[in-house]
Amino acid sequence: MTVLPVTWTTIRLFLHVIGAAVWVGGQITLAKLVPGLREVSADAPRFLARRFNQIAWSSFGLLFVTGIWSLLVVDVGSTSTEYQITLGLKLAVVAVTAVSAAAHAGAKSKVAIAGWGAAGLLSGLAAVFFGILLTG
Repeated sequence: MTVLPVTWTTIRLFLHVIGAAVWVGGQITLAKLVPGLREVSADAPRFLARRFNQIAWSSFGLLFVTGIWSLLVVDVGSTSTEYQITLGLKLAVVAVTAVSAAAHAGAKSKVAIAGWGAAGLLSGLAAVFFGILLTG
């Protein structure tokens, strides 16, 4: 029995998916954990968020690098208009998720923390969706 061959494309996509899983999946996990953490300690959510930021931003860096790598291997000029529009939308929501996450990390009020957190998560989910569309 033989498995499919491992290629640089496979490795690039694997790393990109791992980065997305940590970035977006971590946000979903934290959204569920934070209310319970507040019952343990008022400082627990902030402590966990700081720890998560270390791995989250590393994952975003991995996403950035593998995203650039993906752009370098695709001849965007020879792709369809639909592909280019989808790529543009993905890049826009990636920018929104990065800005939202940074604003969330620096927010002081509960409303700002919640709003920026929701914007970061929703735009991160949109980036994953558009990324799947791009893989065909």
